[in-house]
Amino acid sequence: MFRYLYNLKILIELNCKVFIIYIVLLISSKTYSQTDSLLIRKEHEHDQHYNELGIANSPVYFLRENIFSYGLHFHWVRNILKSKFGLGLGYERIFDKHSHHTFGIIGSYQPIDRMNIIFSPGISFENGNNNGKFALHLESTYEWQFHQFHYGPSFEIAYDPEDYHISIGIHFGYGL
Repeated sequence: MFRYLYNLKILIELNCKVFIIYIVLLISSKTYSQTDSLLIRKEHEHDQHYNELGIANSPVYFLRENIFSYGLHFHWVRNILKSKFGLGLGYERIFDKHSHHTFGIIGSYQPIDRMNIIFSPGISFENGNNNGKFALHLESTYEWQFHQFHYGPSFEIAYDPEDYHISIGIHFGYGL
């Protein structure tokens, strides 16, 4: 029991440190020039869209099993009244011996231009088992835009009853 609690403590400390470093790097890369021109600032902001179809691929590390796998994540998010909030649906597939499939409801928040924080509770299925188990994903993305396409790094921490996993990958989105 103490070994489990000690490992959980290390896991939480490691994930918190990695997540904080990731957020600090993303926020620090978001700098504007030393001008007050609204025209120049407008060029730096990217267009807000009502819907986004997205995909993220990444290596996934399972903390208890100490193994890497490949993960693929699809999502659709609808912006709420051109605000910083969105709601949608997501699906994650991890290609490993457990055959993870997770379906979730997505809540997104954009604290600063181009950065998204995504919270997604859902149901995870493994090995073709029809008994779904609660899963929770917390993801952060940073996006650059080329016309309607968005791309950039993503970071995810996820929980399901079998294990915890973290992933750092690439996010691609299409704004509608």
